[in-house]
Amino acid sequence: MLNEPRPETAILSLDEAFYDPVEPARFPQHVLRFRNDRAAAEVGLAGLSDEHWTARFAAFEPLPGSLAKPLALRYHGHQFGSYNPEIGDGRGFLYAQLRDARGRLMDLGTKGSGRTPYSRFGDGKLTLKGGVREILATEMLEALDVPTSRSFSLVETGEALTRGDEPSPTRSAVLVRLSHGHIRIGTFQRLAYFGDEANMRRLVDYCLRELHEVEPEEHAPAQLLRLVADGCARLVASYMAAGFVHGVLNTDNIAITAESFDYGPWRFTPKWDPEFTAAYFDHAGRYAFARQPGAIHWNLAQLAMSLSLLAPVEELAPALEAFPVRFQAELAASLLRRLGVAPGSPEDDLAVANKLDEVLLESGAEIDRFFFDWRGGAPRRDAGAYAHPCFAKLRDALVGRAAAPGALDHAYWADDAPCSMHIEEVEALWAAIDERDDWGPLHAKVAGMRRMGEALGAAA
Repeated sequence: MLNEPRPETAILSLDEAFYDPVEPARFPQHVLRFRNDRAAAEVGLAGLSDEHWTARFAAFEPLPGSLAKPLALRYHGHQFGSYNPEIGDGRGFLYAQLRDARGRLMDLGTKGSGRTPYSRFGDGKLTLKGGVREILATEMLEALDVPTSRSFSLVETGEALTRGDEPSPTRSAVLVRLSHGHIRIGTFQRLAYFGDEANMRRLVDYCLRELHEVEPEEHAPAQLLRLVADGCARLVASYMAAGFVHGVLNTDNIAITAESFDYGPWRFTPKWDPEFTAAYFDHAGRYAFARQPGAIHWNLAQLAMSLSLLAPVEELAPALEAFPVRFQAELAASLLRRLGVAPGSPEDDLAVANKLDEVLLESGAEIDRFFFDWRGGAPRRDAGAYAHPCFAKLRDALVGRAAAPGALDHAYWADDAPCSMHIEEVEALWAAIDERDDWGPLHAKVAGMRRMGEALGAAA
């Protein structure tokens, strides 16, 4: 933990070919609704008073030693498979950079902070419900060991917004997220679109040195692609083990650090349903639960195509070819971590993972309940719920497997039910805020998710 912030301006090394300085919106009021002091302690900002907090994260007074003005980042992207060269930070910006307690370069970025050159016909604002939903997504994913941005601050801003996909007018807010960089695949696509080799080289170097914390090798583009592909294999494996559906895995939403971010129509699937979708507008199921690994692989291919501006295809292809095998290994590790079972050989772990996939699909078991009840590798309660013959096959696959050290040490495992985050509870938490301005249930839920995270993290 840090007592004082360590401000940075590393992004300025890329100069204005990559961003546009912008002015933040001025809001009629600032009502602090959520501050993530746990995350703030990691970057030396937990000591801010509420007054100074809102001055930084609602009025956006510059953080001393960091950026003098916010920056709207430039990028392109494939959106549901169609290339769009007219996007960029349209309702957010990079507010500040700083180092965390481990020395990593971190970004404080916004959502709902006003119009930028890339807003097109939008107002650049965020609904309060959208901000609440992002808090719930990031807290649950962090608890489930998914690499994710953190919801850092949410301030209600006193405006009435009109939206076509929720009852309007509705309350407004500005969100700040803490993440390990905001460079995305779409940033590379934009440079490839313009054939800008010089800035592509600068971006590759920046991402390797500042975000992946390695020295560039002789074949730096291939080195970067390999690191991103490995990280993305772990990311999408952790999505699957969590039962999470991001909903919009476009190339402009895939960070070069393989850290999940930007939560719109996300959901957790209650059951192991391959066709489960999160976005009501995803009519073809492009980003359905079981299609997420393929979607990420496709996005990595778009990154490789962009990097082919600098490197021959034969240097880039191995990272793409290795992705499916790497994903399977990461999925096995993620599933066993959630199950609380000690790892074995790669082959045996993969066999258990395949059996888990088969059993969850065949039985129709609720995902969260199953992993809660089977924590440690065997059902600890309600054996009658697991009478389906497929569970006998899972028991056989787990014979000889020990629970991971500490897997059941936390008091959470004695609870009556697991902590979940399905759409019905999301709506109930929002209703308490919308109808009664009652924030107690939201804060209680955040505490419950963090408690589950402690229990899951207790295993060695």
